[in-house]
Amino acid sequence: TPLRDAFIVVNSSDNMADESRPKTDGGPSAAPGSTAAAGGKKKEKKQRTDVVVPPKKPKLSKAERRALQEAQRAAKAAGGGQKPGRKGDRGEAQTSSGDGSRKTPRKPEENKIEGGTKMKDSADASIGDKEVSLFSHLPKPKDADTHLVPSPANNNSIHPAIQTLGHLYQTHAIIGGNARCRAMLQAFALLLQTYTPPETSRDFRHDLDHSLLKPAFQYWTTQCRPHSVSMGNAFSFLKLAVANLSRDLAWDAARDHLLESIEAYVTERIEFAGKAISRHAGSKIAPSGDVVLVYGKSEVINRLLLDAALVDKKIFRVIVVDSRPMLEGRDTLEILSRAGIPCTYVLLNALSYLMRDVTKVFLGGAALMSNGSVLSRIGTACVALLANSNRIPLLVACETYKICSRVQLESITSNELGDAEEVACTDCARTASSNRWREPVGEGKDGDILSDWKDQPNLKLLNLMYDLTPPDYVTGIVTEVGILPPSSVAVLLREMSPENSAK
Repeated sequence: TPLRDAFIVVNSSDNMADESRPKTDGGPSAAPGSTAAAGGKKKEKKQRTDVVVPPKKPKLSKAERRALQEAQRAAKAAGGGQKPGRKGDRGEAQTSSGDGSRKTPRKPEENKIEGGTKMKDSADASIGDKEVSLFSHLPKPKDADTHLVPSPANNNSIHPAIQTLGHLYQTHAIIGGNARCRAMLQAFALLLQTYTPPETSRDFRHDLDHSLLKPAFQYWTTQCRPHSVSMGNAFSFLKLAVANLSRDLAWDAARDHLLESIEAYVTERIEFAGKAISRHAGSKIAPSGDVVLVYGKSEVINRLLLDAALVDKKIFRVIVVDSRPMLEGRDTLEILSRAGIPCTYVLLNALSYLMRDVTKVFLGGAALMSNGSVLSRIGTACVALLANSNRIPLLVACETYKICSRVQLESITSNELGDAEEVACTDCARTASSNRWREPVGEGKDGDILSDWKDQPNLKLLNLMYDLTPPDYVTGIVTEVGILPPSSVAVLLREMSPENSAK
């Protein structure tokens, strides 16, 4: 049939195709899978004659590898800058080319100090070696001399008054939370009087914030000295006052409103608050016989002591405790002595011998944390600890505008570093607005004992500006609202926030 004939033709064509295929190694009796296995073999690669294969490096023994590592460590410690080669290398660099030629031997480079690069690197390394690793995260103190010469980048945007005030901050000519905040607001008032928004401005509030307020505040904080909590809260108040202005308000009217807001803030939150604190804390001083202990210098503490002695006619004695390197207690001693108040001046290391005579302790504060802790001048926590161990009541006088929403449990995470040269100067005494530790030693005087402290490899100096007093050591916090326990600071924070004050 036709179907059978077609089947025979197809089978015969398949047999002819199988005979034309090359036979595998297995011969005609090999299995079908052997053909696939033979076809899967990799083809041998032909070696190229134009490529030069470098000889393999000799394999080193364990002893030789150890000797090589020791030599590399020795070269690195000696500062040679080059690692020794393997066994057989003599400091020569040989390179092979296609024609087998060799280059001339290369001599080791000498350690030369060119352009002061290595001297700068060594200076940076020495500064890093002198840092205490526990406080290495804190911003480094800036050099006060650099602020007298403005940089070209900020020459057109930074007002000379801003640079002058920043220099006063850096040289500690203006110290204290109230004094620094008052000076900042006065500088902003001066800038507002001379500022005029550009004619192309669509919203003077935006230009005022980004062209005047923020550049000045950032310059003080980043180029001079970290801002205090009082400065931060006052700056937030001023920004909120600018944001609450009407967009359609004329610039002259807006400027007058801002100047009145600044004056009201200084009068109410600083001046009137100091008078109220003096009245509340002064009631805790007995008419006669009290021995009051104070530490360092605090504007509000000096005010309450003067009011108690001159206005209320109370008879008491004051023990002024001081510490290096700032020695702010000398200013307190001078103010109280001129007012006729009997005073005793002692350094912090001898305080434990006088605590038996103290009846009350008054301390100032740079900030109040929301958990009731008090941030103040370094050494305040030591005074509070001694007062607590001797069961002496301790009152902290602090205005409400110094309350901070941050919770802080120790003095390591957030603090400020002072210049280590202040600690190195043993002939201490800061006089007026100048820094004695920056003045050269005169003729005929021996240098300070620690004048070469940077050359001592095992000596590091630390100058912390603040410490944190736990709320357990504080009997009460005196504010313009009244005398409150430390646990009520969170309530004051909610009531005295800038948003509520603006309303």
